Amino acid sequence: MTAPLTHSLDARYYTDPLIFEAERKGLLARTWQFAGHASQLENPGDYFAFEMAGESLFCIKGRDGEIRTFYNVCQHRAHQLVSGAGSTRVVVCPYHAWTYELTGQLRAGPNLKAVEGFDKSKVCLTAVRTEVFLGFIFVNLDPDAAPMDDWFPNVRNELSEWVPNWDKLKPIEWVEIPENCNWKVSVENYSECYHCSINHPTFATGVIKPETYDIQPQGYCLRHTTECQSLENMTYEIDRSNAHAEEYSSWFLWPMFSFQVYPGNVLNTYHWRAVDADHVIVWRGWYTEEGWDSETIRRLAVQDRATTVEEDIHLVESVQRGLKSRGYVPGPLVVDPRCGVNSEHSVMTLQKWMREGVSPL
Repeated sequence: MTAPLTHSLDARYYTDPLIFEAERKGLLARTWQFAGHASQLENPGDYFAFEMAGESLFCIKGRDGEIRTFYNVCQHRAHQLVSGAGSTRVVVCPYHAWTYELTGQLRAGPNLKAVEGFDKSKVCLTAVRTEVFLGFIFVNLDPDAAPMDDWFPNVRNELSEWVPNWDKLKPIEWVEIPENCNWKVSVENYSECYHCSINHPTFATGVIKPETYDIQPQGYCLRHTTECQSLENMTYEIDRSNAHAEEYSSWFLWPMFSFQVYPGNVLNTYHWRAVDADHVIVWRGWYTEEGWDSETIRRLAVQDRATTVEEDIHLVESVQRGLKSRGYVPGPLVVDPRCGVNSEHSVMTLQKWMREGVSPL
């Protein structure tokens, strides 16, 4: 049994600024995107600003405990409201001191009573769809988007089995890693292990068993599964007291975020933020209960950056250069009907989503 021949995407999908602009205005504005972690907003009035799909946004915690997201723009004359992170009793625009409640509702402004018929109850910051998914804050600029559980079926339940005590997790490290490539090149590289044995010797011999590696679609999620390396060959000690401790699993949430659980139930994340057609920044995160500073996880994070992450940077940047060569003709993907580590069926799925993301270009 053989799979039908499927060729990779044309190079323009990764190099054309017009396609990137179409993604920014369309795909990235109507999909669930990672904003931050709930532990960044512990108290009412805590906030942080961030960029997504070309928009400035900010998350803020209300007095009712709810985390809300708003476009970072005053409804008076469009000045941006906040920058960075901080805490505030109310949101005050720096331009004319229009003041908003933590719910986004206009509270006051200088001399508003002089305006006949002005009804401040009708003025509110523009809200953005927000979900807190196991402590991680995701937003979607599409007000009619389906909930995350519809996009990524069963992921919440599976992650709850692989990582205990989600409500206590806090990041101990977030590192920004710039890559000189299109975001889709980096995501494709992450989403196959066809290259692992050749290019990631530490990962392939000291963390996982490549021969057991597989990736399967699960809604708009790509689910990676594999066994861990034999315990005597592991590059770090693992706590085997929890279920799934001797497994590696990853949940890539289309289009730009992944939960990874390393052997020993160690949670880490990838988050891609596209800069332009040729550049992406990858946020690499590691988490422990209450942000406890684990020496083992710190060493694992350093090992990961020095090996797998550094190795991947060279790979994806070489691919981006190659995509601009007039000599490149998109070749067939290696799609094995049996799937497994030496198959690119996951890339085939990704590229289908990529085509749909810019259709009809």
